Amino acid sequence: MSLGILIYSLAGGGAERVVSYLLAYCIENKIKVHLILMNPTIKYEIPEEIEIHYLEKSSFGENGIIKTLKIPFLAYKYSRLIRTLRISHSISFLTRPSFINIISSKLTRHRFKIITNERAYPSLQYSYKNFQSFFNKKMIRVLYKKSDIVISNSYGNSHDLIDNFNVPVNKMKVIHNPIDLEKINKIEALEGFYDNTKFNLVTIGRLDVGKNHSLLIDAMSKLNNPNLRLYILGAGNMKEELELKIKKLKLEQQVILVGFDPNPYKYLKKADLFVFGSNHEGFPNVLLEAMSCGLPILTTNCKSGPSEIMELESVKNDTMKTDYGILVPVKNVELMAKGIEYFISNKDFLNTCKTNVLKRSENFRKNKILKEYIDIISSIN
Repeated sequence: MSLGILIYSLAGGGAERVVSYLLAYCIENKIKVHLILMNPTIKYEIPEEIEIHYLEKSSFGENGIIKTLKIPFLAYKYSRLIRTLRISHSISFLTRPSFINIISSKLTRHRFKIITNERAYPSLQYSYKNFQSFFNKKMIRVLYKKSDIVISNSYGNSHDLIDNFNVPVNKMKVIHNPIDLEKINKIEALEGFYDNTKFNLVTIGRLDVGKNHSLLIDAMSKLNNPNLRLYILGAGNMKEELELKIKKLKLEQQVILVGFDPNPYKYLKKADLFVFGSNHEGFPNVLLEAMSCGLPILTTNCKSGPSEIMELESVKNDTMKTDYGILVPVKNVELMAKGIEYFISNKDFLNTCKTNVLKRSENFRKNKILKEYIDIISSIN
């Protein structure tokens, strides 16, 4: 098998981290692998032996319409590269690379197996009233069913793809996200970063609309508790907007935008609680990573992901307690604030969750999950 892995970049993100793991696993197991990018940013460690190929070297600020118009051209370039490299199996991560992967198969006589990896809940990810959302939903509906296999990272987005995007049940596979427990356990906590006299909340995610960091900031404002601190790790196009919001609410001393760091574990290991305000997810890596650092979880109950990770038994329109923390309805500032307050007031629950999350994270050990990827990919003849 000669495997091609196509993704936009290796900048920060859950999909990008999984790709970095998969590349290392292939090298360790003597699987021929090529990495194909469309942007030169690489923030994750990858093996020196990896062959990197660029379909283009675009910038993150590129206009969305331009990105869309370039899809046929990039698919043509990828079809030529696939043939030149004699790739037998091509797996794409995230939506636009997956469109390119599938279309390229129609532009070459070289036969290869197409694996798409969808990591979001498309019905919600593309629910916004703009051209990009309309286009992506239409293309997913038309193209994904032409893959040999579609891999999702949760049962929630798997059902969405089957029910709403015409992906045949027999082509759909679910592989949960991996975490590198061995590496995480070796990382030292960042001493002196937090004020230990405060209750320190941390979150991780791109600064965009979907991650809804605004929800967490509004919850901090509602609580009006000077002993609370919220640290937001991530980069994105909403940085200035969030900075203005923090200033407007007079939370400059309580809400800190840390920026992106490829090693978030050093921050996680010294915080008191992981909070997550996302509107929609596939299967959020950051919850697993926080658990592996012994952090209790307070998260919105997106349609896909958090409830699987947290093993939620029943949904209600209130705070929902589990052995690992609390879930709250999406976009509900009042209940997010109530959840934070519950953790502050119930130290026994907080400490019990700290023990339970470490046990839960064992189910997502990296090599076990990566072997599932390779077993499924190599089974396609």
